[in-house]
Amino acid sequence: MKNIPNYISISRIIMAIALLIPKTFSVTFYIIYIYCGLSDILDGLLARKYKITSQFGAKIDSIGDMIFVFVSILKIIPFIEISVVIYIWIIIIVLIKVFNIILGYIQYKKLTLLHTVANKITGFVLFIIPLMIEFIDIKILESLICGIATFSAIQEGYYIKIGKR
Repeated sequence: MKNIPNYISISRIIMAIALLIPKTFSVTFYIIYIYCGLSDILDGLLARKYKITSQFGAKIDSIGDMIFVFVSILKIIPFIEISVVIYIWIIIIVLIKVFNIILGYIQYKKLTLLHTVANKITGFVLFIIPLMIEFIDIKILESLICGIATFSAIQEGYYIKIGKR
C-alpha cells in the first residue's frame, strides 16, 4: 500500500509521454489527458490520507507534473494562436522556475520543488484550459494562467529564500 501513490505518479509520467501519440484534441488525447490530471489528484490524496508521504513521492510527483505540462504544451501550442507577449511571459515564468530550482539547490544542497497552494491552483487552471478552449476566448485563458503562474513562481522563490518548505 505504501508505494501505490508513487506507482500512480510513475503511471502519470508514462501516460504523459504516451500523450505524444494521439492526435491533439481527439477522444484518445482527452482520455489520456484526463487520466494524467486525475492521477495527479489521486496520488496526493492517497499519500496524505494513509500518511505515506515521502520526499521521493513528492519529487516523483513534481517530475510527473513537469513532464505532463511539457508534453501538453508541445501538443496544444501548435493549435492555438498565442501572441508574442504571451510567449515572452511564458519564457519569463520558466526562467523564474529555473532560478527557483537553482536557488533551492544552492540553499539546501538538494532539488527543492515546493507544493504550494498557488502551485496547485496554477496546475488546476492549466489543466482545465484545454477543456475550456471551445467555451472561453483563448486570450482570456492565456492571461489568466500566466498571471496565476507568475504569482506562483515568485511566491515559490520567496518561500525557498525564507526557508519555508
